[in-house]
Amino acid sequence: MQSTSRPVVQAEKLGKQVLSPAGQLIILQDIDLTIHAGETLAIVGVSGSGKSTLLGLLAGLDIPTSGRVFIDGTNISDLDEDGRARMRNQRVGFVFQSFQLLASLTALENVMLPLELAGAVAPDIEARQRLTEVGLAERLQHYPNQLSGGEQQRVAIARAFAGKPQILFADEPTGNLDQKTAQQIIDLLFSLNSEHGTTLVLVTHNPAIADHCERSLTLAGGKIIAS
Repeated sequence: MQSTSRPVVQAEKLGKQVLSPAGQLIILQDIDLTIHAGETLAIVGVSGSGKSTLLGLLAGLDIPTSGRVFIDGTNISDLDEDGRARMRNQRVGFVFQSFQLLASLTALENVMLPLELAGAVAPDIEARQRLTEVGLAERLQHYPNQLSGGEQQRVAIARAFAGKPQILFADEPTGNLDQKTAQQIIDLLFSLNSEHGTTLVLVTHNPAIADHCERSLTLAGGKIIAS
């Protein structure tokens, strides 16, 4: 695992508000957070506490109403959408609850796509390697609708690790899976994370999954109440 001394993600006074029919709705406020290289961090809290919103802000998928986010020293809040997209492509991997696979592409093509966008020299070789790593060597040419939920999430994990990201963001990665499959996916995710020396930031409502992480923080009412 990488040294834990270097901050790779930092949030300063991070806040997010949206306009609702009842007026301004505060989703997050005054979030200060530092995540170090190689660390595994769980973000926990009840539904509606702001977990997924915080993950989206840390990953540069969304922009804050107030405060700043730094990834590897770069203030991503200052970047335009293209700049944030480049940063994500170069440094960040994602695993979502809903898999987010493209239905018209095979497992192999789904994993190759971000590699091709990043200009990889041999995207097919890299994609095959990652899919073999997650136990899908025999399923390369299958489309998402021909795969089980667990297999689809394995494809998503292979895709997330394909670009050798510094940081992996996972949002309820087992939310759509049965308990046995969920355990297999969590074991795989942490095994690969350790092997690749990635920093893992995981949103979950499951305490057993959070216990896999070195550190956890609890959100309630848009604020960190425990860390």
